[in-house]
Amino acid sequence: MNPAVNVVDAIVEEITINAPAERVFEAFTNPSERVKWWCVPGRFRTTHAESDLRPGGRWSMRGTKPDGGAFIVKGEYRSVERPRLLVFTWLPDWQGDATESLVRIELTESHGATRLKLTHSGLKTETSRASHRGWPQVLSLLKGHLEADRR
Repeated sequence: MNPAVNVVDAIVEEITINAPAERVFEAFTNPSERVKWWCVPGRFRTTHAESDLRPGGRWSMRGTKPDGGAFIVKGEYRSVERPRLLVFTWLPDWQGDATESLVRIELTESHGATRLKLTHSGLKTETSRASHRGWPQVLSLLKGHLEADRR
């Protein structure tokens, strides 16, 4: 475990995706890719994404909620080490007590499959942690998108 991550304020998720690390990295960082898979029918749909993929570059996603309202989540890339590491800040507008948090994605490829470990830290309140428990579903959407490409 990364000693810089406080497990009390973090969510850690891992998943194996049957796709090369480069393809996983691209799906997570390319705006046209993200809008294809980052949606949950009945919960939210991403309609627009932007990425300035470099340390210090900004990123954002906008979309719609089930009630028709809009959402936005944005941040800044802190580390970009293609195709093995991506670190970015995360600031959603749907949470009243939102403070900027940090997402770290580590990719390890073996025999054409990629192990993705996501650590979302800086979630200082139970409300904040609860509102970000959707990561397993988001990662499953990514897996489905990438593995469908291979069929």
